[in-house]
Amino acid sequence: MPTGRRLHLVTADEGHRVSTLELFFDLVFVYAITQTTQLMADHLSPLGVVEGLLVLAVLWWCWCCYAWLGTTIHVDHGIARLAMFGATGVMFLLSLTVPEAFTDRPGGLDGPLLFVGCYAIVRVLHEVAYLGAARHDPELQRVLLRMLRGLVPSIGLLVLAAFLNGPWQLVLWVVALTVDYLNVYFSGPAGWRLNSPAHFAERFGLIVIIALGESIVAIGIGIGPVPMTWLIAGCALCGIALAAGMWWTYFDVVARVAEHRLAGAKGVERTKLATDSYTFLHLPLIAGIVLVALGLKKAFLYLSDTAHHTPGEALHGVPMWTLTGGLALYLVALSALRRRNVGSWNIQRLVLAAVLLGVTPLLEHAPAAAAVVTAAVAVLGLVAFERMAWVRRQVPLPPR
Repeated sequence: MPTGRRLHLVTADEGHRVSTLELFFDLVFVYAITQTTQLMADHLSPLGVVEGLLVLAVLWWCWCCYAWLGTTIHVDHGIARLAMFGATGVMFLLSLTVPEAFTDRPGGLDGPLLFVGCYAIVRVLHEVAYLGAARHDPELQRVLLRMLRGLVPSIGLLVLAAFLNGPWQLVLWVVALTVDYLNVYFSGPAGWRLNSPAHFAERFGLIVIIALGESIVAIGIGIGPVPMTWLIAGCALCGIALAAGMWWTYFDVVARVAEHRLAGAKGVERTKLATDSYTFLHLPLIAGIVLVALGLKKAFLYLSDTAHHTPGEALHGVPMWTLTGGLALYLVALSALRRRNVGSWNIQRLVLAAVLLGVTPLLEHAPAAAAVVTAAVAVLGLVAFERMAWVRRQVPLPPR
């Protein structure tokens, strides 16, 4: 495939790594995930959580589009750099409007319409940049044009939803995202190009780090400007231990095996593996981390806000279920990744996910600190169990 001076195409560059421009682009998603967590915190109900997860699905689709673009061309070269800067700017506006994605605030621009408009611009910029990268690749051009079959009606439905309120607005959002996601899934992997599996896997590993960072930020926000106590300090250490355990369960085995499998696959098999393992299965993974962050934020608010809560007050309702349910979702997603890459489920992670959901009604009657400690102990116990030699031998790990 020829390379041009203005738009450098990556063809056989297996050693291509993440560029600083891609990291700059990811900075917007740090804020976007924070905004999504805050959206759910401000509307702390099952409906509010659903709205937050739908916004996350929109943000995820935007990020994935540019992750795929970055493994096809060097996005920090020529006009591709300008496209990335443009997308970064519009993505920032999109992030700013997350609190108004469903309900417009009085005064100023129409929030829901601005959100949809920014989303549409980000997706169209991606299509234009990708078609430019595929100007010498008719097969890739055809698959990119097929993406419009889902994108155009999806944006149309979201525009219509911006003028509605209540259940119908939510229904249109669900239908719009379902149309777009299913179009990509049923279009199949043929035609896509994934020239650098190491770069691709690294991009998704970085977004997992960003999401885990939100859990750490949530602890700090939940504590706020209050005097430090032994209770808060101990729970904060448990919170960071929980985040560390979640890091361990992904990066110690799952990330390495997934990248190894991706590097060993060729052609359509590689793009199919990338679509399944990364584009689709990493979404529930990220969603689980975001839900855990929401639960941690509320738990530490209970511990620090002594004017409205007592130290022994229980974390109940939606915050409690987002903490344990988010962790359970994360563990199920990790097990699904193993199923896709190795061919077997991770039974102990599925069992722990079920146990977490089972003990949630009991934890709703325990102090908020107990919920944080329980989540941390559960994950660290899982890590210790899986470090046993007989468990590790089940999944031969690629060398570091």
